[in-house]
Amino acid sequence: MRSLQARLALVIGLCVTVLWAGAATVTANLLRDEMDEVFDSALQETAQRLLPLAVRDIVSRDEEGIEQQIAPLREHDEFFTYVIRDAQGRLLLTSHAADPATFPAFDGMGFRQTATHRLYYDAALQGTITIAVAEPLDHRSKIAREMQLGLGLPLLVVIPLSLLAIFVAVRLSFAPLRRLRDALASRGPRDLSALPETNLPSEVAPIASAINQLLARLSAAFDAERSFAANAAHELRTPVAGAIAQAQRLQQETKDPEAARRGADIEAALKRLTRLSEKMMQLARAEGGRLRTSTENDLRPILGLVVDDFIRSAGAGRLTLENAPRPVLSDLDPDIFGILCRNLIENALKHGAPEQSVGISLTAQGVLRVTNEGPAIAAETLECLTSRFERGSGAGDGSGLGLTIVRTIAERANCGFRLTSPIKGQMTGIEAVLDVSGTTPTLP
Repeated sequence: MRSLQARLALVIGLCVTVLWAGAATVTANLLRDEMDEVFDSALQETAQRLLPLAVRDIVSRDEEGIEQQIAPLREHDEFFTYVIRDAQGRLLLTSHAADPATFPAFDGMGFRQTATHRLYYDAALQGTITIAVAEPLDHRSKIAREMQLGLGLPLLVVIPLSLLAIFVAVRLSFAPLRRLRDALASRGPRDLSALPETNLPSEVAPIASAINQLLARLSAAFDAERSFAANAAHELRTPVAGAIAQAQRLQQETKDPEAARRGADIEAALKRLTRLSEKMMQLARAEGGRLRTSTENDLRPILGLVVDDFIRSAGAGRLTLENAPRPVLSDLDPDIFGILCRNLIENALKHGAPEQSVGISLTAQGVLRVTNEGPAIAAETLECLTSRFERGSGAGDGSGLGLTIVRTIAERANCGFRLTSPIKGQMTGIEAVLDVSGTTPTLP
C-alpha cells in the first residue's frame, strides 16, 4: 500500500480496534470476578439469613427428623436452592426446587464447587443443623455471557464509527499536503514562482521551503543560462565577423587566384561556423531556458519581422505570408517564437523546390503552418528529420539542427508539432504544423 494516508489510517484503526477489544476483554474478566464475589456474598448471606429461621422452625416441631419442603407462593425461576440437614444428614427442610443429589454431605463450613453448582455451607447449634445453599454454574455463565455481549455489541457500532472518524481525521490532516501537491501539479513549465508557505503544518512547511529554494536555484540557473547563451552568441559574432572580413579583404587584395580561392573557402567555412554556432546556441536555450513568460504577446509582428528578414535575403517571390486577421496572443517567449519561425522557414527554403514558393500562415488559434514544394518523403524518413544532425538528401550545407530545435522547443513548451508529406490535398510537398497556444495541442 503506497498511500501514506491509507497506511496511517489503517495502522491507527487497527491499534484502536485492538485496544478496544483488549479493554472490553479485560473489563469483562474484571466484572466476572466482581460478579463471582457478589454471588458468593449472596450465597453466604442467604444461608446466614435462612439458617436462624429454619432452626427456630425445626426446634418448635413436635416430632424430630421430619422433612418439610417449602411450597412456592407463585411460579418463578429459583436460582438459589437450599437444603437443611441434621447431624445424621437427614433432610429437615428444602426449597421447592432443590434436588438433594446436588448437595454433597456437609464436611465443614465454607464454599464448595461441583461440576454443576457453587455451594455454601453453614451450621448452627454446634453443628447439629447444617444448611447448604447452591447456585447453578450455568446461571453465572449465562450472566457472564450477557455481560460480555453487553460490552461487545456496542463495539460493533463504536469501532466502525471510530475507524470512520480516524479516516476522516487523517484525510483532513493531509489536506495541506494535497493542496501543496495540487499547487505543484497545476504549474506549467514556465512557472518557477515560490509556493505559499502559510497555513502549513510544521511537518510540511520544511518541504515547501526546500521546494522554494530549489525553484529559486532553478530560476537563477535558467536566467544565467539564458544570459550566457545571449552573450556567447554576441561575443562569437564579433571575432567570426572579423575573420570573415579579413578573408574577404584577402580575396580582394590578392592577385594570386589560388589564394583568392582559399580565401573564399575560408569565408564559406566561417559562415558555416557562424550558422552552426547560432544553431547550437538556439538548441542550448531550447533545452535549458525558460520558454514561456508570465505575460502574453501578439505573435503576428514577430512572424512578420522574420518573414521580412528572409524576403530581403531570399527574394520576395519565394515567400507568401498569410497572417491572422486579429491579434494572436500567447505567453510563448517572443525570442523563442522567432527561433521557431526562422528554423521552419529556413528549412523550407533550403529543402524545398528552388523555383517554388514557401507558404507561411498563422491562424487566430495560434497554429503556424509552413509548406514547401518538393518530392514526397516517407513517414519513417520524416521521423528521422527531427533528430540531431540529421540532414535530408538535399541538405547542402545545412546544420541538421533546425527541426531538432523546433521539436525540442515544442516538447518543452507544450506545443503540438507535426511534419506531413505530401501536403494535404496534394501529391508532393512537406507541411510543418506547430500549435503554439500552450493548451492541450490538437493539430488540425
